Amino acid sequence: MRLARCLPLLALALALAAPAQAAETRHPTPKEVLDTSPLADWREPVPENTLYIELPTGRVVVELAPGFAPAHVENMRKLAREHWYDGTAVVRVQDNYVTQWGMPEETPRPMKTAKDRLAPEFTVPGGVASLPFTPLPDPDAFAPEVGISDIFPAARDRQTGESWMTHCYGIVGVGRDMAVDSGSGAELYTVIGHSPRALDRVITVVGRVLWGMEHLTALPRGTGNLGFYEKPEQRTPITSVRLAADVPAAEREKIHVLSGQSASYAQWLEARRQRQDDFFIRPADHIDLCNAMPPVRRIPG
Repeated sequence: MRLARCLPLLALALALAAPAQAAETRHPTPKEVLDTSPLADWREPVPENTLYIELPTGRVVVELAPGFAPAHVENMRKLAREHWYDGTAVVRVQDNYVTQWGMPEETPRPMKTAKDRLAPEFTVPGGVASLPFTPLPDPDAFAPEVGISDIFPAARDRQTGESWMTHCYGIVGVGRDMAVDSGSGAELYTVIGHSPRALDRVITVVGRVLWGMEHLTALPRGTGNLGFYEKPEQRTPITSVRLAADVPAAEREKIHVLSGQSASYAQWLEARRQRQDDFFIRPADHIDLCNAMPPVRRIPG
């Protein structure tokens, strides 16, 4: 009789203890995931697709995305190899928006084999089938589906078959005028503020700043319309722009990018969605695309 009376009490105690035990289950932090990730889940920037932009304050590393804008990337390779970019300048810094660079309008420079106008590459027709893609589990306000293609933030539409790269912090786009075919890669910008996703599929996007972003974000803001500098002396000169493939291996930046198609990225992504570091007392159970870009690190050793 006593045993029968104790059984319900024991069951109740176990039931009350179960949530407490579940709450004690600790998930790894994003840092812990990266610290234990295998080297095979990381890759170096592709030298033929990587630009080194030399500013007075240091080097900016941009990896280009030929899968999204092949014609523009090829044109930019020509511009770099023909030294067209050397001596250009940062001409615009608009707070919470973009830093833009290129040749000032009052000092035009002819091109050699590169083209000064290209057809727009706003989307990749058939990209749903041809490009790698790790989808995010959470909904997006600007696209039917978003995720990571290699190391780049991307979106896609299964109904049309199109894919496109999206505007996030550090993403590099091609400046153009009102005509959609007025860009060439000679004039470029990078996002330095809140992600202007309304520009997706409106401007050709060509790459991502991997390293040295501080050299573009810490510049004085322009005082002219849209953040353009009003005086030539306000501009920041660009000493040179080279492809990493044309730089001796010993002088290349020693950095790795986590592959968006790796197991470590999937673990890191979930750790970010359900963040349980000591400071994060309430996991979000959600992540937006621009907070899901694969991280970059210095190569160990």
